[in-house]
Amino acid sequence: MAKNKIRVRYAPSPTGHLHIGNARTALFNYLFARRNKGTFVIRIEDTDTKRNIADGERSQLDNLTWLGMDWDEGPDKPGNYGPYRQSERKEIYAPLIQELLDKDLAYESYMTEEELAAQREEQKANGEAPRYVYEYEGMTKEEIAAKQAEAKAKGLKPVVRIRVPHNKVYEWDDIVKGHISFKSDTIGGDFVIQKRDGMPTYNFAVVVDDHLMEISHVLRGDDHVANTPKQLVVYEAFGWQAPEFGHMSLIINTETGKKLSKRDESVLQFIEQYRSLGYLPEAMFNFITLLGWSPVGEDEIYSRQEFIKMFDPKRLSKSPAAFDGKKLEWINNQYVKAASEDEIMHSALLQLIKTGKVEADPEPLKLEWARKLISLYKHQMSYTGQIVDMAEVFFEEPPALSQAAKEELADDSAKVVLEAFAKKAKALPLFDGPAIMAAIKEIQKETKVKGRKLYMPIRIATTRETHGPELGPSIELLGRKKALAHLEQTLAEMD
Repeated sequence: MAKNKIRVRYAPSPTGHLHIGNARTALFNYLFARRNKGTFVIRIEDTDTKRNIADGERSQLDNLTWLGMDWDEGPDKPGNYGPYRQSERKEIYAPLIQELLDKDLAYESYMTEEELAAQREEQKANGEAPRYVYEYEGMTKEEIAAKQAEAKAKGLKPVVRIRVPHNKVYEWDDIVKGHISFKSDTIGGDFVIQKRDGMPTYNFAVVVDDHLMEISHVLRGDDHVANTPKQLVVYEAFGWQAPEFGHMSLIINTETGKKLSKRDESVLQFIEQYRSLGYLPEAMFNFITLLGWSPVGEDEIYSRQEFIKMFDPKRLSKSPAAFDGKKLEWINNQYVKAASEDEIMHSALLQLIKTGKVEADPEPLKLEWARKLISLYKHQMSYTGQIVDMAEVFFEEPPALSQAAKEELADDSAKVVLEAFAKKAKALPLFDGPAIMAAIKEIQKETKVKGRKLYMPIRIATTRETHGPELGPSIELLGRKKALAHLEQTLAEMD
């Protein structure tokens, strides 16, 4: 490959939707490429046809775009190194596997799945690490050929295994973890490079693809460390130079301290889920970049361009990255507060429409009402999906009063204030925020009640909540009829 030419790739399997961990892998490769004016490649590893889902590839590409990433080559952007789907590269792999067979660096293996399972069970019973034991041990070439011919005659289909040298050390200087080495006799024996259906295995195809696509650096998750020595066996068999490897730390659930698993339902883990809840892509980009990578300084909010400018893989952490949902909410809230009214209005309105709170094609007056309502809660929302619960009082029957609310209303002055407010609210020529607040000021003068004892009973009686956004606009958006109905209900409950 050309000297100093940075080419990196994100190579997802279309077996599911874009996961937080995979998004981080894509993002770090993207930042590394953009920081070094290199090339970012998307390659779809779809050889596991049984597990592929119909819209898996679309989900990956669509969600990467939503997060703010673009790429230079991929299935939708053909370049000089395609095809960019492994399923379309079979003709590339087949002659290379044959080359290894011809050089006796690989061989056909006819052991059945049942025989392999029995071998593993025996090893387990003996307290040994599971490994493939060479099935032709001690045989001459003629004997091996005869055994293979016998298996073929029975209709058995072989896998192809690559020969793993004995007593050899495979090592590399990992960008993240430092020096790593494996003894060849600990990686499980001769491993499969071609399955019975003729498709290559992951550890073979990924080496061929990375070599032919001239990938210079491979940044990927910690779970691939054990694959690396196997891949180095393949690089060595062909006499190819391996790229530089960097294995990023695991992501752990802050609550449990355990590795973030797709089976862990206590944490939302797919980008699609966050999109659905109304998280902002810039906030997700920001949060994910800080999972296992730290900038210089204490700031936590950065733009995409700032991340590109300062991204240094040497600052990738060796320690597990903590997935903290509360921190994500805080970061997203910073972006919500900084976003334009129109952006938040659009996102939050879609949430209200999706949950049936607002009709799909609202009239202009209803649209303006919704805009005011969303604006009222903008600074409180961590993500726009929260508008549905936050503004529930504007759409549903009033909730039962909490114990805290009842305690606030127990003060002798509360009823006096509420009765005075009910009278003034009914008489207001225009029931809007400024008029409502002016009426409350008049009540303060007339009753001498002020501060919390004045405002809290009115908030509780009208909104049926002890906390909320600005009082005047909140009561205005409830409307005179609903606000007075709530107020009368509250007074009745106080008797």
